[in-house]
Amino acid sequence: MTKASIALNRFGLGARGDQPIPADPVAWLNGQFAHYDPRPDAIASAPTSAAVSADLADYFRQQRALRAQQGGKPGVPPGPPAAVAPMPGSAPAGLQMGAQSVQPPGMAPSPPAAKPMPDDAMKQARQFAARTGRGDYAGAVGARVTQALITDTPFVERLVHFWANHFAVSADKLQVVGLAGTLEFEAIRPHVLGSFHDMLMAVEQHPAMLLYLDQAVSVGPNSPLGQRIAARAAGNGGRKVGLNENLAREILELHTLGVRTGYSQADVTEFARAMTGWTVAGIGQGPGARAAGTDGLPGDFVFAAPLHEPGDRMVMGKTYPAGGVEQASAVLADVAVSPATASHIATKLARHFAGDTPPPAMVARLQAAFVKSGGDLPSVYRALIASPEAWVEQPLKFKTPWEWTISSMRALNVKTADPQAMVGLLNQLGQPTWKPGQPIGYDDIAGSWAGPDAVLRRVEAAERFASRAAAVDARALGPKILPGAVTPATSTALANCESPAQALALLLVAPEFMRR
Repeated sequence: MTKASIALNRFGLGARGDQPIPADPVAWLNGQFAHYDPRPDAIASAPTSAAVSADLADYFRQQRALRAQQGGKPGVPPGPPAAVAPMPGSAPAGLQMGAQSVQPPGMAPSPPAAKPMPDDAMKQARQFAARTGRGDYAGAVGARVTQALITDTPFVERLVHFWANHFAVSADKLQVVGLAGTLEFEAIRPHVLGSFHDMLMAVEQHPAMLLYLDQAVSVGPNSPLGQRIAARAAGNGGRKVGLNENLAREILELHTLGVRTGYSQADVTEFARAMTGWTVAGIGQGPGARAAGTDGLPGDFVFAAPLHEPGDRMVMGKTYPAGGVEQASAVLADVAVSPATASHIATKLARHFAGDTPPPAMVARLQAAFVKSGGDLPSVYRALIASPEAWVEQPLKFKTPWEWTISSMRALNVKTADPQAMVGLLNQLGQPTWKPGQPIGYDDIAGSWAGPDAVLRRVEAAERFASRAAAVDARALGPKILPGAVTPATSTALANCESPAQALALLLVAPEFMRR
């Protein structure tokens, strides 16, 4: 690969066939920071958290009313469970959206004694899940695709996608279907060229993260509400509630410090206690929902004091004084600039840009830039661009389905796409947008994407792309999208194809194009 090809394909999202090849690849990458638009038209027109949350709030009100009418316990909405979406080709479950399923409330396996959800509530749940999938989720996928296709700052756009996978939520939970995209648009895009601390705070206070990792149902055992619930449960055998450690654990393990970096289970528990009270207005679940009050619009971050565990907290040897929202905020501020966090982030960036086995010298260089700058992300990105390990001539990464799809469409000068079609295509290729199924996000190694069946699906998709494209000479296009990188073997194969469409499909699945 030449430097131009590396800049376009390894750092960027693939070359557009109608744009010039950068004369100075390094300057082209560094220059994108000044031109990046965090809220371009495609993103500005996408569904917002406020709109999605308002629909969720209406849905929960309707569910409560139905349950009250049909003899259910009034005032307690059904809690939509997390649903594990089947892998493409497996038996579907729940409500279908392409090759993935969204499990509506009441569809999860229940204990034998559980009363099934009334038919009217089930019907309403199915209708709401279908409407949310077609509208909010597909609309956000379409906005993401469009911006990736037309952006003039593809390196920064790739970084947005990197951070969205780092702070992964999975739209397999009804409450998160419409909010997964808004996490990327509202918490990551505005901070991708800012500080890691600011991005971290925005992500952890976003409704998608608070709902996905169950922080909105976490109740301090000794909080005012926790004590009332415990007393009621002791008196009549009622439902117990308590601390939920999911978000605190994933912040330390995945979002900041990384695994095996010196924190203990006791630190996770103490951090979870500090985070009690962090919740969502209007769309929370469980007995703590009412404690969030009516301040703010549905989906707004709220600190609900009645849920907060009182007292000082000790996390990793440091005492955080008793307080409200500022207690957990102080923990986040400290872990955001920890050397362990710097190492964790540096390792993931090096893996993404310089190969499945991150080069130790590059990791050390990125870590030093992170620590020296206090987590200033552009400082880290400039160190990334300056790292020789990211500019080696041989391809270092196998493109994920998302990367391959976007680079194929950019090569063909596509500037917009039908949202539902994109949902279906990415499902078929095995990487549904914002649906990794786990908080760790999608794998960033070749072994997860380079299997024979996965490659065959790309061949089929490439044939469809080629059949629908305008007449394109693949022999002329190759040097534009892979400048200096098309091998003699591929050039010969293209020349021997029986039709322009066959040659174009072959170019899109050539080894040079499938790797970066």
